[in-house]
This record gives sequence, structure tokens and C-alpha cells, in this order.
Amino acid sequence: MHNIKSTPAKTTERLRLKALALANRELKQEIVRRHKVELELKKSEAHYAKLFDQSLQMQDQLRHLSHQLLLAQEEERKRISRELHDEIVQTLVGINVHLASLKVKARVNIKELMKKISQTQRLVEKSVNIVHRFARELRPTVLDDLGLIPALQSFNQDFTKRTAILIDFTFSPGMEHLDSTQRTVLYRVAQSALTNVEKHAHASKVKFSLCKFRGSVRMEIHDNGKSFEVNSVMFAQRHKRLGLLGSRERVEMVGGNFGVESAPGSGTTIIAEIPLTKKKPRKLTGSLATSTASANGIIRALKNSMG
Repeated sequence: MHNIKSTPAKTTERLRLKALALANRELKQEIVRRHKVELELKKSEAHYAKLFDQSLQMQDQLRHLSHQLLLAQEEERKRISRELHDEIVQTLVGINVHLASLKVKARVNIKELMKKISQTQRLVEKSVNIVHRFARELRPTVLDDLGLIPALQSFNQDFTKRTAILIDFTFSPGMEHLDSTQRTVLYRVAQSALTNVEKHAHASKVKFSLCKFRGSVRMEIHDNGKSFEVNSVMFAQRHKRLGLLGSRERVEMVGGNFGVESAPGSGTTIIAEIPLTKKKPRKLTGSLATSTASANGIIRALKNSMG
């Protein structure tokens, strides 16, 4: 047998083919790697686009809430103005008329004089009660002086007396650890929930509990009235009442959680949990503006990187 020696040309050709094969493998690996990167970028773009849409929705909700707050403030001013005119002013006018008639009755007989004095006293007492009612609605002094539980008990008693809706109120000790802001939030949420029960639920009974739950204070208000579609009420853009959205914002601003459950035949349950340990209140407008700007920047960068 004869040994066939490789010529320099053949050796060069083999080295060239080997180099081409290696370059080809590296090119395929680079193509696969870039394909993976492209897929990841598309996923990231979709993810941040979703976050951006969510931030826009939250901004819309905030604008809606701000608009509703202004409307609610104006409606409340109109209501107070109307009630002051219809009740307080008319009562004071009645007192003035009675006082004027006392000058005449005083010269007639003592019996008529005493009768007019009693009528005037009743009108004064009515005026005092109306003023006290306004004060309780605007800011109950018992909430600051005695605490959350006495304030809720007083509100529940007035609510039952006015509406004939029975309230089974249970609570656990330790509510004195709540600060003024937390007490106010829970009181206003309860006030709003029971007002909705009165206006919309057509209920006969309410089960109201306030207790400690996993480092938080948990409030549940359950009525046996008719149910409603929660999402349509919570997020309706043209809804005329603050209602549940306002309550949710109050609770979340003190670091808590708010929920609503409503089903046909089961009534409605309002749940509010706020932590016993203090958390920094959430700055709604600032965080939303920051998240929106960040989402915009990230999406632009992703689109530029993908050519």
C-alpha cells in the first residue's frame, strides 16, 4: 500500500471547511439566542403594556372619584343648607312668635302664659336636637371623646330607631389601640354601609362585627337584603354616588383592605381590614403618575431595542 500524503492545498481546504462549520454552528446558536431574546422582549412589552393600561384605568378611577367627591361635597352643602332653612330657621321663627305672644298672654291669665312657655321650651329643645344631629353627622364628638365603640353604638341605636332595621353589634376589646385616623375610617365606612342598607337593600336585619384578626382590625357588616352586581357599582363611570369606591379608598389610604360580597338570596357583606401597626398612607396621585411615566419609558425603550 502506498501512503498518500496530504498536500498543502487539501490541508488548507479542510481547515477552511472546519472553520466554516464552526462559524455556522455559532451563527445558529446566535440566531437561537436572539430569537429567545426577541420572545422575552415581546413578553416584556406585553407585560408593561398591560401595566400601562392598568395605570390608565386607575387614573380614570381617580379622576372619577375626585369628580364624585366634589359633587358629594356640593350635595352635602345643599342638604345642610336646606335642612337649616327648613328646620332650624322655621323653629326659631316659631320661638320668636311664641315669645311675642307671651307679652300679650302675660296680661291675660297665668294658665295661658304657662302653656305658651311650655310650647316655647319644646321648640327650643327641638332646635337643640337638630343642631346635635347635624354635629353627629358632620363629626360625632363621642368618636374623639369616648372612642370608636361608643360612637358606633350610638350611631347604631339612632339608625335602628329611625329605620326599624335591627342591628346585631358584636365587638372585641382592644379597639383603643386605633389612632384617630383609623377610628374615623372605620366609622365612616360603617356609616356609608348602613346608609346604603337603608336606601337600597330593603333589609330587616344587619349583623355587624368588629374584632381583631391576624394583626388587623376586621369589620364586617352583613345585611339580609337584596343583592347587587358589585363591579357595576364599584367601577361605574357615571355612578352618582361615592358609595363603595369612596369606602375602598378610605381603607386603602391607611394601608388596609376592602372587599364586598353580594349574591342573590345571601344579601351583602362589607369587609374592611386595617392593620393595628401604622403604615404610611398611600399617595394615590403621586404613585399613579410615577407608574404611568415608568411604564411609558419602558415601553418606548423596548420598542427601540427591537428596531
